[in-house]
Amino acid sequence: MRILISCIIVFGLQNMALGQWDGNSTPTYPEVINQCQTWANNHEEIELFQMGMSDYDLPIYVFIINGANDSLRTFEKGRESTTILVNNAIHPGEPDGVNAMLIWTKNWIKNGKKTKDMPVIAFIPAYNVGGMMTRSGTSRANQNGPEEYGFRGNAQNLDLNRDFIKMDSKNSFVFVKIFHALNPDVFIDNHVTNGADYQHVLTLISPLKERLAPSMEDQTYCKMIPELKRGLTERQIDLVPYVDLKNQVPDNGIVAFNDLPRYSMGYASLFNTFSFTVETHMLKPFPQRVQATLAFFEEMVAYCSTESKAIEKAREDAIAFQKVEKYHYFNFILDETKADSITFRGFEAKYTQSEVTGLDRLYYDRNEPWTKKIPFYQTHVAMDSVALPNQYLVAGQAQDVIDRLKANNIGMVEITTDGVIEAYKQKVNSFKSPNSPYENHFLHSEVEIELVKEKVKVKAGDYLISAVQTNMFFLQSVLFAQTEDSYFGWNFFDSYMDEKEYFSPYVFEDIAADLLKENPDLKKELEEKRKYDVDFAKSQWAQLYFIYQRSPYFEPNFRVLPVYFVY
Repeated sequence: MRILISCIIVFGLQNMALGQWDGNSTPTYPEVINQCQTWANNHEEIELFQMGMSDYDLPIYVFIINGANDSLRTFEKGRESTTILVNNAIHPGEPDGVNAMLIWTKNWIKNGKKTKDMPVIAFIPAYNVGGMMTRSGTSRANQNGPEEYGFRGNAQNLDLNRDFIKMDSKNSFVFVKIFHALNPDVFIDNHVTNGADYQHVLTLISPLKERLAPSMEDQTYCKMIPELKRGLTERQIDLVPYVDLKNQVPDNGIVAFNDLPRYSMGYASLFNTFSFTVETHMLKPFPQRVQATLAFFEEMVAYCSTESKAIEKAREDAIAFQKVEKYHYFNFILDETKADSITFRGFEAKYTQSEVTGLDRLYYDRNEPWTKKIPFYQTHVAMDSVALPNQYLVAGQAQDVIDRLKANNIGMVEITTDGVIEAYKQKVNSFKSPNSPYENHFLHSEVEIELVKEKVKVKAGDYLISAVQTNMFFLQSVLFAQTEDSYFGWNFFDSYMDEKEYFSPYVFEDIAADLLKENPDLKKELEEKRKYDVDFAKSQWAQLYFIYQRSPYFEPNFRVLPVYFVY
């Protein structure tokens, strides 16, 4: 897996001077990889691995410090000891993490390459390779530097930070490979935020408390974040929650971001990894943002160096907790009746007449800074839950789903002989879809499911999956059709939503008449519906279809998903 990158040298790159990483420029993809390879060639404590091809047909790498200086043993060490994985340039127009990674590595080498008590450090130097290769200085109109940077979309114009469940991109399969090869204890994704203006440089997205196991919540919010804030405060850097506005301006409060599994940190949290998204403020100068990103990472390394046992224990306890849980909770919404209070440093929000539209426009007056307490809404409530089964049955024809389950280290047993088992089928009664696509899909919502117990035919090539396993939270989040980021929601099962057989009314009329004679209850049900539904009573097709749906002629697996639950 460890390689030389002679294929990259064809770009005719030259090393950036080290000082440039502190300035208002960010390196290109070839420059970043060339520098990482140079370090790997010259320092045995550093390794660079090509992990697979991106959608741009250039490789995605992982850069590892303090591994085992041996391909397989390095990843084994990552899984067995405390490891931090950092993702950079998922949005290449937000390159603060790229520069911060390079500066951190340069400083680590300069300061003697100390590895005692240090965790394994793994950087993905450039995740969105296609976006890295599409450079300009204009695609982020609201951002203050650097002079030139990459583009948000990948080679397929996908936002890769919405792709961690559906996995449309080659990039996501490579990320999953890296993630499970290392099983990181801490995951950080580096970004730059859009939105309101305020004094803070550094904001942080943390996982929803309500989704975390108790040990993870305690370690995250009672220990890790307070210690990170303390260390950053000593550096004169405030760490505040990501500024997701409650109502137009920060004065009215901010809300905790709902880190769904489609996002990188939401995905990582499914595996009981301590997951964070660093969001520096777009209007601050690029060098200042880079230094804030660097400071956060330095504090995280320091914390993991001293608290490695507590971090690993919290993850072990979380897995044990999940294995005895009886329900999966989902569809979390914000409880607007509960708010905490945080100290925030903002600017006075004002309105004036727009020179462009002639209408009122918002602006922030930097001549009027303020510091005060504002509401922070961070309590969420699960609107739905489902009892957890003992096993899942996934039909072999659902190959796209099976591929993604295997990629995510889900333990499965392939059925080798045909047979019958008693299971509950998921029958989709209703759902809603948007009128326009979202990230290459028409994401379903408001899904209503009926669980129906029956004898299910199984065949060789189907899979039985234990519901109790290390990565069980991932399973729950994708196989239950009603969850926010289920495979059903992301259109993996849309073909099951169509009827394949119909009837000709002039033929079915006689059959329907016989069915009504044979089934008085059905006839009564039809007559009742005609009484209160005028349009129905006027429609020959609607009435015949009503009978057809309740007849032996209607296809039994209409809207039945190829994912079953065994209780």
